[in-house]
Amino acid sequence: MTTPTSAPVAGSPAVAAVAPAEPPTVSEHQRSVLYALKRCGEASAETVAGALAITVSGARQHLTALVAEGLVIATEKPREPGARGRASHLYRLAPAAEPLFPKAYGELTNELLDYLSDEDGTLVEVLFHKRRDSRIGRARARLEGKSLAKRVAELAEILTEDGYLADWEKLPRRRFRITEHNCAIRVVAGRHPQACSSEIEFLRAVLPDATVERTSHIIAGAPHCSYEITPDTARVDVEPTRAAR
Repeated sequence: MTTPTSAPVAGSPAVAAVAPAEPPTVSEHQRSVLYALKRCGEASAETVAGALAITVSGARQHLTALVAEGLVIATEKPREPGARGRASHLYRLAPAAEPLFPKAYGELTNELLDYLSDEDGTLVEVLFHKRRDSRIGRARARLEGKSLAKRVAELAEILTEDGYLADWEKLPRRRFRITEHNCAIRVVAGRHPQACSSEIEFLRAVLPDATVERTSHIIAGAPHCSYEITPDTARVDVEPTRAAR
């Protein structure tokens, strides 16, 4: 992820922290552009066009409209001395775009969990364990009989279905990485650490023949949560495959 190199030329990062009651309305094409930016962090029109297999002019048209709607921030790239022609821009999501991404829980859930904790401090832990175990059961049914590479790919799909906007990649030395670009339970996880511990317990349970370690954490300030997966070579069938994103 790159960092802004100058002040925004459109939109403003100083947006109120309170999200609107309902997500803004965007077209399917605009939504695809927003998801591409969510994955990239910051990107040019050319990068967005490549990610979505559309023309650069088409990507720029969607980005310009999203900037006008306050959902995207455009930042002018520094120009080389003596450079001529139209200035280039980088684009990133504005805070106002966040309601468009999956959020599985919210403040109501936190309130209810707090009530439970007041009644019995162990009940919150029990609830997260039940959620974890339910997810494990559903995931195992989809992963059964697959090689590690195919299980990692399927697991990234499961996480995306759960709202985490996940992808995966193959690393050197037969390892893999799953990256979650969105935290579907961020509001809850910020108050209840059991949410995050439950997440990594889920991943370890459905990949029992590998070591799973969290290497970046949204709650700790990272732009995404990443998990590195190292196979137990004595027990696992690692299928050489091209990583799909």
